[in-house]
Amino acid sequence: MTADEDPRETLAGRAYRSVQEAITAGELAPNEKITERGLAERLSMSPTPVREAIRRLEQDGMIKRIGPRTVVVADIGATAVEDLAEVEVALRGLIARFAARHATPAQLDELDAILDEADDLLIVIKQRAAEDRPVEKHLNGLLDVMQRFNDAVAACAGNAVLVRLLDQTRVFTRAERRTRTLERVLANHERNLERYASHRALVRALRAGDLVAAERIAIDDVQAGLDDLRREPRRTVAPGPVT
Repeated sequence: MTADEDPRETLAGRAYRSVQEAITAGELAPNEKITERGLAERLSMSPTPVREAIRRLEQDGMIKRIGPRTVVVADIGATAVEDLAEVEVALRGLIARFAARHATPAQLDELDAILDEADDLLIVIKQRAAEDRPVEKHLNGLLDVMQRFNDAVAACAGNAVLVRLLDQTRVFTRAERRTRTLERVLANHERNLERYASHRALVRALRAGDLVAAERIAIDDVQAGLDDLRREPRRTVAPGPVT
């Protein structure tokens, strides 16, 4: 089990997420025929959870049925991806708005503690980068910490429906987002340093109960992040903070 896997996740959920990631990463191409048996073998699972995953993927529009026993990977297209990005941005904003309304003092303290942990990692990363030493291990650690931060913000919202919708509409899976983020951090650390400051600003807005500011900060951050992830990285200087 990887760091991104939830031990409480059902087999059907794991099958769904694995196939979703394969489609997003292009391992399963648009219009490629897929079968329940083939996916079960690919995932080393029984057909039952795979059947449920196929049903959910069909509902989400990621695969389509062209016959009683035949499904193919849907050709989502650039326009649909843009629409999906818009939905993800809006949902992240709503989650921040709800978090500003419902976050408890203990939850807010946890957010600050997570960012303190990230700060410690950033110091190590910058020191190692200045000494021209490898930093990828520490960058991965930082990504783990920031994923905990994002999950903690979602928990502050206290709205499982919004969180579930976000998981279903992400433009990039967590695995793909991590790969792309590492590429971009290694290419340009200054841009990421500027964006990192928004996390502290978000916690301040949550503490103030400022729904409008929290939503705006979250929207600006996720929009900038998605725009950056969809560009080809241009390698410049040593790595630094990531979000």
